[in-house]
Amino acid sequence: MAALEGLEFGKSDFVLLDEVNIEQFMENLKLRFEKGRIYTFIGEGVVSVNPYKQMDIYGKEDIDAYRGRELYENPPHLYAVADAAYKAMKRRAKDTCIVVSGESGAGKTEASKYIMEYIAAITNPSQRAEVESVKKVLLKSNCVLEAFGNAKTNRNDNSSRFGKYMAINLNFNGDPIGGNINNYLLEKSRVVQQNGGERNFHSFYQLLRGGSDDMLKSLHLHNDPANYVYTREGAVATVSTPPPYCHKAVLSALNVIGFSEEEIHSIYRILGTILILGNLQFETDSESVRVVGMGDVSHIAELTSTEPDNVTKSLLYRTVATGGGEVIEKGHSKKEACFGRDAFTKALYERLFGWIVGRINAVIEVKDYNPVLHGKNTVIGVLDIYGFEIFDNNSFEQFCINYCNEKLQQLFIQLILCQEQDEYQREGIIWQHIDYFNNQIIVDLVEQPHQGIISVLDEACLSVGKVTDTVCLESMDAKLGQHPHYTSRKLTPSDKTMEFHRDFRIRHYAGDVTYSIEGFLDKNKDPLFQDFKRLIYNSSNPVLKEMWPDGQLSITEVTKRPLTAATLFKNSIVALVEKLGCKVEWVARNKLVLNISTTKSIVFGTKHSLKHKPKVNCVINHLMWGTSCTFDCVSVTITSLSSPFPPPSLPLSPSLHQVWRGALARMRCQRMRSIFAIMGCYKRYKVKVHLWEVERRFANVRNMADYGKSVEWPTPPAALTQFHSITQQLHRRWRAWQIVKNIPPSDMGEVRAKVAALGALNGERKDWGCGRPWERDYLANMRDCHRSSSNFILLSQELRNKDEYNQVIFSGFCRKMNRFNKSTDRALLITDKHIYKLDPEKQFKVLKRLPLELMTGLSVTAGIDQMVALHTSSQDDVLLYIQRGELCPDQDRIGELVGTLIDHFTRVRNTPLPVKVCCSAVQLHMRGKPKSVTVETKAGQANADFRKSRDGFTLLIPSN
Repeated sequence: MAALEGLEFGKSDFVLLDEVNIEQFMENLKLRFEKGRIYTFIGEGVVSVNPYKQMDIYGKEDIDAYRGRELYENPPHLYAVADAAYKAMKRRAKDTCIVVSGESGAGKTEASKYIMEYIAAITNPSQRAEVESVKKVLLKSNCVLEAFGNAKTNRNDNSSRFGKYMAINLNFNGDPIGGNINNYLLEKSRVVQQNGGERNFHSFYQLLRGGSDDMLKSLHLHNDPANYVYTREGAVATVSTPPPYCHKAVLSALNVIGFSEEEIHSIYRILGTILILGNLQFETDSESVRVVGMGDVSHIAELTSTEPDNVTKSLLYRTVATGGGEVIEKGHSKKEACFGRDAFTKALYERLFGWIVGRINAVIEVKDYNPVLHGKNTVIGVLDIYGFEIFDNNSFEQFCINYCNEKLQQLFIQLILCQEQDEYQREGIIWQHIDYFNNQIIVDLVEQPHQGIISVLDEACLSVGKVTDTVCLESMDAKLGQHPHYTSRKLTPSDKTMEFHRDFRIRHYAGDVTYSIEGFLDKNKDPLFQDFKRLIYNSSNPVLKEMWPDGQLSITEVTKRPLTAATLFKNSIVALVEKLGCKVEWVARNKLVLNISTTKSIVFGTKHSLKHKPKVNCVINHLMWGTSCTFDCVSVTITSLSSPFPPPSLPLSPSLHQVWRGALARMRCQRMRSIFAIMGCYKRYKVKVHLWEVERRFANVRNMADYGKSVEWPTPPAALTQFHSITQQLHRRWRAWQIVKNIPPSDMGEVRAKVAALGALNGERKDWGCGRPWERDYLANMRDCHRSSSNFILLSQELRNKDEYNQVIFSGFCRKMNRFNKSTDRALLITDKHIYKLDPEKQFKVLKRLPLELMTGLSVTAGIDQMVALHTSSQDDVLLYIQRGELCPDQDRIGELVGTLIDHFTRVRNTPLPVKVCCSAVQLHMRGKPKSVTVETKAGQANADFRKSRDGFTLLIPSN
């Protein structure tokens, strides 16, 4: 490994540090990161630092480089850990698990996807169809789960707002035959409210901005997230990186997984219901509360396949059972109606997400598997769980997430630190005991029966009478006031970073976190009126009905209090840790120390306290390395003594152990040096052979007609991958220059304009006139406008003298919308100074003159129509349809207009001109008001023309 990465990249494994301390650890990590090495081994685990950019280290060549290789044969990489876990599972037929941990935004979701893609790539070499189908569903499930479970936060544009444990079942050949997904604590409160600068779940914005016009119309939605209360905050939030999956990709993934068209439509009907519910308003008259605007109620009833009267009744009334068994209807106050509406929308989304996960599990579960006939079924688990979170305002969700991280940290401590040191002591090995922080005390603070925070919360939720969040905080202060890891403003009055009657603080293993008690009880009780459950259960849509089985209970049957949200989450996390403990314990005891793909928080902790973190992780370094040496040594020592001495009566002497371990280490070192020497010579030989082959193939490219474009490049060795890429780029640039230098100077303007159009349209517009000459000034062209060109030439000369412009950028006839929303025939003239609107019926009289400097961008469609919107800084945009002239009736002139304008702005004005290619509607402003323009094909339409529509205009074009 040292030969693969030079010393200038630092130590590839933290166990090779001269001295294990936090200073050297961080210095080595920083050096490797600055050199572009984001992965570093830590024993048999790997530490990853999120580069926050795409890196070309996950392609097929990289997968092939790590496939089947031992852990230290290649530089550190996520693939090395994934391959080690896969080989251990396959060789020993034992279950294993890869745990991806780290703080929010550290890159856990991306890491888990790369692990899944690697396992999929290295399995099923015979390409059996049934195995390929399982792999495809496993991979596509990521797309769906991220769309419905991820959102933009202030720390991460694609933050997982749920925990996920994916178990992949593999047969005796090591090929995937199924799987199962467990999801934990979806942050459903995000559906109704987000912090400033954050967004709702991706699914809402993908639907609104990517759904077809027909789909949105069927859901009674508009394509602007700002129109809806639940997505309004996210509509203005800036996203540096767009969500990883667009609406079309999610639809495709749902189809691949096996969702029916009815199921897919039902999913988006629920999203539409949630958005419309968020806009519902209530008003109070003299005695009762009513819904403002019954049109939305009708839409909700239609989308949920229920009756409007039942929807209204569920929103405004609550059915309760009296002690005598009588059922009465109790009207809501305005505040209760709003609370019930929001609780209903959160429950709708949570049920939807849980149903989606269950539906995926039904597809990928192992079916008809008989261990006797098919061999042992083993499992690789991939855990992508929440990262430790510290926000400006930390609520119930952050409390649960950070408790989960405490449980996982406890698992690492128990399996890696406690058990290993105990085993060293049992074997009599000379070992200096290492003190470390055991976070069991923090876990007990949260989950201890009758005393922990969860118990206090549950007790408050079950109490009779009005128990507020503040009363609950006082109860916590009374029971936990002496705990060293708990405090509040009441307990420490001088600490002004907390508020009285609101905040409490927990000293976690990764830092201090201040929580606001506001909303804890409501979120823990998670109340939902039974009326809403019965409403959806009685829906005529079988998909929605399936999501709400508890709605079949009548009001008199619903008597038992359900478990609180915190208790349910605690039980699921305890079960998860027990599941991981079984797998991890085997791995730790069989030399394959826990495969942990950790992210930056294992090193950096958080921006807050690091009191315990560095100490724990440095200990892990020693123990991971020491564990492998210990097992090797014990195995070989017993074998060597078994012949001349009776093993049962001979103790293992620590001195003999040390001598034999040193001998083994020296022999291993000699072998490694020999291997690296051979590898170095072989690598240099392969480099020379590759360079000779490149020289031979490209020796005569100057005399070739295509300057070597048809020459096939040889496959480079791994060491020359980057050099090979740079060489190919240099050759392409040289070829381009050989071609360009022969173009006459008179044609260079047209070439520049076509290159500009090619880049701006980016392949999104099929036909843009690339293959024909660009005339630019069509109104002055005798062949294109033989009846009016002479008149235009006279006007053009007058304008040139008056406005002193130097160049005509584009001219042609057009159809234009005027300020009275009527379309008229006009002529367009664009010079390097102004944009002119001319009247061709009145000797090209100038109707409007707009300075070119006010132009801020262009919008065109992806179709073959000739519509273009010229955007201006005054928000009074120009909407045109470029008419084809007599020169060639089928010419596309949009590409020419785009290219010539971009070339002028970048070359003459030295400013970019943004161009947007719209797949659906074109958005613009007229006199400051937003307008939406769609394109429709109409049979019998003679000529293209605009028509006023509800949201703006529709361009009608002939069908032939």
